[in-house]
Amino acid sequence: MFNRRQWLGGAADLGAVALAWMAARDARAGSDSSVLLPHHQPRAKRIIQIFNPGGVSHVDTFDYKPELIKRAGQDAAGFKVDTFFGRPGRLMPSPFAFAQHGQTGAWVSDLFPYLARQVDHLTFLHGMVSKSPNHTPAAFQLNTGFIQEGFPCLGSWLSFALGRSSDNLPTFAVLPDPRGLPAGGSVNWSNGFLPAEHQGVAFRSRGILVDDLERPADVSAVSRGRALEFVRSLDERLAQTDQSDTSIRARMEAYVLAGKMQASIPEAANLDAEGAATRRMYGVDDPLVGPTARNFLLARRLVERGVRFVQVIHGGAFGSPRINWDGHEDISVNHRVQARLVDQPVAALLTDLRARGMMDDTLVLWTTEFGRTPITEGVGAKGRDHHPLGFTMWMAGAGLKPGLHHGITDDFGFAPVEGKTTVYDFHATVLHLLGLDHHKVTFYHNGARRRLTDVHGEIISDILV
Repeated sequence: MFNRRQWLGGAADLGAVALAWMAARDARAGSDSSVLLPHHQPRAKRIIQIFNPGGVSHVDTFDYKPELIKRAGQDAAGFKVDTFFGRPGRLMPSPFAFAQHGQTGAWVSDLFPYLARQVDHLTFLHGMVSKSPNHTPAAFQLNTGFIQEGFPCLGSWLSFALGRSSDNLPTFAVLPDPRGLPAGGSVNWSNGFLPAEHQGVAFRSRGILVDDLERPADVSAVSRGRALEFVRSLDERLAQTDQSDTSIRARMEAYVLAGKMQASIPEAANLDAEGAATRRMYGVDDPLVGPTARNFLLARRLVERGVRFVQVIHGGAFGSPRINWDGHEDISVNHRVQARLVDQPVAALLTDLRARGMMDDTLVLWTTEFGRTPITEGVGAKGRDHHPLGFTMWMAGAGLKPGLHHGITDDFGFAPVEGKTTVYDFHATVLHLLGLDHHKVTFYHNGARRRLTDVHGEIISDILV
């Protein structure tokens, strides 16, 4: 039908065809949203979320309360104390020494000697509140906006609204703690009712990151190609019979992405390519800190290569002694162990991103599901109970006022007296920084137009540049 000259002339249009296909693919990612793609100029292009399950104690880390020293051992008079385990104790001062750091004079406990040097670059949220005092539903709310399972997490909403960010790597990657998975497991990076392609891709934190990246030696490239094409044809036929089942299309796209990851993952995960100074800064070769440090260095390498959302999890659900921040028995012992593992790598991540000029369009989020009570868990005890009524998180990077402290809790750290901030407000602000109006990023499910912030959420405008 065509001679050689006609075919080559037409082939010049193949680039346009490919571009149109990619645009259609990305538009389809947000096709159920009221408004597609960014609604306003984004400040950030990528996010690294550090999730610290177990409940980081605000009064032992970033929310200094000298009144606890003055009132040590006294009843918490004037406060309604409804603790999770029903064992209210006495007011307990922090066992950690606090000092002021940076030009802003931010108070930080001696748990974080490395992060203390970063305070002028951090934006603190001291008035955080959560809906549940139970780990699993509180973690679900932090990550999905709802205390029930079955809802999409933040990374999935961004994948849905903004489309794929890389042709060779996942848009949403998860790096679990090498010691184990958090409460709720994969629900914390679930796509919920969004199309299955927006599920977070969890990497292994020990050994090989992804299985089966190499073709078996006894399988030729030709036979493997024929087998994949046969599977693709079957999937295509099945997808045509039930177009409401997004899992088939997601599986087909996963096969394509998996093929590309065979080349991209080994390169991205090659931490040996980093210089000795960088490895030393993160603590990669430290026998204790190393497994955690590798996750944070890998997170930087992934966002550098186009991954939009990386969730780094520091804490697992099961272990004795505890392998998360759940300091019921002894807050001093528990928090020293956890902070030792994460302090140096997180500070190194912030330093590294700035040195590479990436903080101008990157958000780093330090998150936890709730804080811990200013009182002991039982009279004479050394631990603290769960506390969703007031706690601290921080953010850093694109579009934020560095060194700012938003929200104030009372003299004992029980509850916010200024700048109360819900998880809905936090999510609305993060979406805003990515160029998205949280009211407009929606998906119709079970008779309701669902969104990450439910029917709530106000942008925390005070912290924005």
